[in-house]
Amino acid sequence: MKKKFRALSHMVLLGAFFMPSTLMAQDEVGGVFKGAPEDASKLTQAYLSPLFIGLGTSINSGWFTSAKAKNTLHFDLRITATAAIVPSSAKNFDVTKLGLTSMSPATGANPISPTFSGQDRSGTLMHINNTTSASDFNLPNGVNIGYIPAPQVQLTVGIPKNIDISLRYVPKINLKEYGKIDMIGAGAKIEVLPLILGKTEKLIPLDVAVALGFTQLNYSLPLEVGTNPNANQHLSAKIKGMSADAVVSKTLAAFTPFFSIGYQKSESTLKALGTYEFEVPISPATPTGRKTFNDPFSFSQTDVSGARASLGFQLQLAFFRFYASYTQAKYGYVNTGFGFGI
Repeated sequence: MKKKFRALSHMVLLGAFFMPSTLMAQDEVGGVFKGAPEDASKLTQAYLSPLFIGLGTSINSGWFTSAKAKNTLHFDLRITATAAIVPSSAKNFDVTKLGLTSMSPATGANPISPTFSGQDRSGTLMHINNTTSASDFNLPNGVNIGYIPAPQVQLTVGIPKNIDISLRYVPKINLKEYGKIDMIGAGAKIEVLPLILGKTEKLIPLDVAVALGFTQLNYSLPLEVGTNPNANQHLSAKIKGMSADAVVSKTLAAFTPFFSIGYQKSESTLKALGTYEFEVPISPATPTGRKTFNDPFSFSQTDVSGARASLGFQLQLAFFRFYASYTQAKYGYVNTGFGFGI
């Protein structure tokens, strides 16, 4: 089963769609759940941290490719992809820094464990407190991929008053045993100078705009964990992103370079839902040798909150467009793609 999940996770990443909770193979998830629910939450949060930061960064990207607003009812449909670059400092975490209470690294085990983006090696060998070594388990391997990809499919339409509105939408896709995914987003860009100065072509040889974007991505993954897995077991994840930018560009025939500076924020929520039962050593606390959890843990966190700066271009050839940009932020990222429109 571990091979199945690892193969899927690589396929999903390389295809940019998408979710790495599948990386935590079912036996590894089961091990994490054997301790206190609070500890399972802390370990999951630490392991998936670069994933949530990378996805939160990626879904905030690609909203604009110039400051120039489209004429009324002119449009473009673009398909782009973003790769958020995971820094080396986010590829490992120290288990002893998490404040775990029900488990700890086994005697002699390396407390430095890979995150989702870390090396493809066994995670820290963990020991459940007050049990024999038979209950020890390894934390998940990393996948040794230093970037987090995410796609954007976006329709942008010009409306009066030098305003563009944009929509991103992915209907709920049922991936069967690999879960369900959907995404929705909306954005707007307002070209500023015409609103202030009227026709500005002769006064200021640049286009200036402000842009806003909001995106929400939802994912649900069914699980089969523990003794006699319950059909209601699943992970539920939600990532919300918002961004606000000031954009400057200059159209030079078919080539339009742009620069922007702005703010982005993303928040994520992960819930482990359902009923989970595990075989554990018999003790006064577990005289039956079994332990059951209902909806064992959840966490919400702010993954990204800070400034960003982007440099990129749009190349227009008749109806076709090509885009590329680089953004410096908490996780730097590259966005590139193509589209068509009028």
